[in-house]
This record gives sequence, C-alpha cells and structure tokens, in this order.
Amino acid sequence: MSSTDEVFDVVYMVLSGTTTAARGPEILRGLTALGFHTVIAIPTPNAGRVIAPRELADIEGTQVVESYFDLAIRPRPPRGVVLFAPCSFNSLNKLAHGIADNLALSVVAEAIGRHTPVIVGPSLNAPLLDHPQARASLGTLSDWGVTIVPPVDFGEGPRLAPTAVLIDAVRPYVGRR
Repeated sequence: MSSTDEVFDVVYMVLSGTTTAARGPEILRGLTALGFHTVIAIPTPNAGRVIAPRELADIEGTQVVESYFDLAIRPRPPRGVVLFAPCSFNSLNKLAHGIADNLALSVVAEAIGRHTPVIVGPSLNAPLLDHPQARASLGTLSDWGVTIVPPVDFGEGPRLAPTAVLIDAVRPYVGRR
C-alpha cells in the first residue's frame, strides 16, 4: 500500500508557539469530526505561551500529551498521520535540520522517518516566509515527502491556512469513514 493509500486510526496535531496557536481548539474540533479513533494534541514548549493545554484538552475526544512518559505514546508513538499546524519559523527550521529537542518535534521527526504522512501548516509573516532559511526548509521538507499547506495572506502578511484547508489535507488518511 502506498503512503497515499494508507489510512490511520490515529492523528496527531502538533502546534508551536505562534499567535495562530489560539486556533488549536478549532483545528482539533475539525480533526475529531473526521472520525479518527484517537486524536492526540502535542504542543511544543513555546505553544504554552499562546494557548493553555487545558484549552486543547477541553475538546471532546482529544488527548493532550506533554511528556514522553504519557501512556498514549508509550512505548513508542503509534503510527498515525501528523498535522503540524501552526508551525513556527523556529520549529520549521529545526524540523528541516533534524533537530528534535522536544517531544513535539521528536514525534514529527519519527513520523518522517517512518514515512507516515506529515502535513505542515507554516504560520509565518511575509518577511519570515521570504527568509532564505524558511524557503530552504520548506523545500527540504517537501523533498522528504512532507505535505506543505501554504499560509494565506489576508492583507497582513501570510498566516496559517484556513482550518478547512488544513482538515482537507488530513481527510484522505482517516481510517474510519
């Protein structure tokens, strides 16, 4: 089965500390509505500066994981599709350089290594999106088979893609239809 035909019962939503992390509950509601058996939210350490983990945990059907010792991901995170949205400039570049210095980046890096679907929704303003390193990182991730959902410019510079677009990128991989 090719990776585009593979379906999953587990979806991860990884989010980093950008202003658009406040949209986390909205994105989680969209993921739970798709019918995945397990929805796991993993915030980066900086995401807690923008959104409280309890706001994510309040979404019915969602587990928030903040520790390598959480039973939901032990002994190894289960195979699943990964949506990394919003993905900050910092996290984007760490991921493209193979730096997994926190749980969230480790889960995404492992999914890339497993060749399971990884979808990244960068949340960058125009200067960061135009930065040579961001362009190089987006190219590297694409070369590795990561799906990039480009940010949308609503007149204040590119931001995270609309929730419906992010959910549509995940939809083909849901195991229960």
